Amino acid sequence: MYIIRLMEKPVLEPLVAIMARLRDPDTGCPWDVQQNFRSIAPYTIEEAYEVADACQRDDMAALMDELGDLQLQVVFHARMAEERGAFSVADVIDTICAKMIRRHPHVFGDGAATPGWEAIKAAERAEKPDTSALAGIALALPALLRAEKLQKRAARTGFDWPDADGPRAKIAEELIEVETAPDQDAREDEIGDLLFAAVNWARHLGIDPEAALRRANAKFEDRFRKMEAMAGDGFASLPLAEKDALWDRAKRS
Repeated sequence: MYIIRLMEKPVLEPLVAIMARLRDPDTGCPWDVQQNFRSIAPYTIEEAYEVADACQRDDMAALMDELGDLQLQVVFHARMAEERGAFSVADVIDTICAKMIRRHPHVFGDGAATPGWEAIKAAERAEKPDTSALAGIALALPALLRAEKLQKRAARTGFDWPDADGPRAKIAEELIEVETAPDQDAREDEIGDLLFAAVNWARHLGIDPEAALRRANAKFEDRFRKMEAMAGDGFASLPLAEKDALWDRAKRS
């Protein structure tokens, strides 16, 4: 058995102590005290995205700062759980250490041939009440990311297009269904199918749809800001034709 040697003073100890002080019902911060798992969850998601943004920009100073903010979220949730008597941050660390060792027997075991990561994860899922191949894909994930994960899981069972032509044709089919939808509710449903098909096509092309959309967002924001700068204060009042011309100039620049 591989043994993890812990430091004499856990590195998280100061942050854990700070959070305990902030959550003290008598002397803590009123805002921190009144929070719960649901109210903090959106901040946790936001911090994860800010970590991803720092990685995308390869900004090490920002990454260090954002990783600290994300770590605070872990400690915050663990503290609230400890107050309930559920688990502590030490339990969180013990659990992930045990999981990583269990899922890497080729590293921490005897070196013998072992099942791969996905096979081990599948075996773990099989031990839980929900035995579907789609079990455990969090509902709170961004829709594009969750669509990709659902598709990848389904693909492991053999339910997948053989190549990129299938999802590409599906996009054309879904476009027609959007245009012929009888009402707004049906149109929303078909738009969802269209986006799902677009994610499927991206997956088959080896493109991360979430990253691709973030890139498109950044590109749009950059060009739009250039348009505003070129037009000055009167941008909003310009006719659409002039805005289109500014867009073309922003693209060329």
